Amino acid sequence: MSLSARLRELLEFDAALLANTIGYIDPTPPEDLYLGGTIQCQTPGFGPMAGVAVTCELDASSPGGTHDMGPFFQQLEQIERLGAPAVWVVKAVGSRPDHECVLGDGSAKLLHRAGCVGMVTDGGVRDVAGLASIPFHAFARGRVIHHAAMRFRALNQPVEVGGLTIRTGDILHGSVEGVIRIPPACLDRLPERAAKMRAFEHEAHFVFRQPGLPLAEVRERVKALLGQYGFSK
Repeated sequence: MSLSARLRELLEFDAALLANTIGYIDPTPPEDLYLGGTIQCQTPGFGPMAGVAVTCELDASSPGGTHDMGPFFQQLEQIERLGAPAVWVVKAVGSRPDHECVLGDGSAKLLHRAGCVGMVTDGGVRDVAGLASIPFHAFARGRVIHHAAMRFRALNQPVEVGGLTIRTGDILHGSVEGVIRIPPACLDRLPERAAKMRAFEHEAHFVFRQPGLPLAEVRERVKALLGQYGFSK
């Protein structure tokens, strides 16, 4: 199965469910899986996002300087050649963090036509209503109305966003509650196991809601369900 097809399968699941599933099928520590809560979904209602990370740094807030969009178009060409959905990951490095607006709907349209499905940044975004018309996912610290001169640098270098170091080529998944990185070793079996995890959680929550059930029995029933669905450690 192609990478694009596998990523499409992951769109059936929210990021929290996938993170829970990964904890049972991959040895990656949980702290290495998810971005912190400062990175918020700015485009709720779009459903999940899944793609291959393409990274850069951008100064969009420091006073002075002039626009340098050449590196941005280099990344557009890179995304076109990727052959799979991309997620643009931008580390905001300007001197005024609260003034960092790294993307609007114009840039998003260019990214989308190249094959990019969304972006993740510790800066800000604008034109959120315009993003809905594409549609284009945006995960960011917040919304910022304008930007200074756009100066790109450090293309395809590791960037720290939301407390996690992201590298070009990483697989990212995002939904309304946040963004996770998917370990490559478990990617091929993750959709099937996530479907099992969803079924397990559905049954387990019925157990949680039963009034008067002793806690010891709750634990035993949930333990049995984990085994039934193949999640016993």
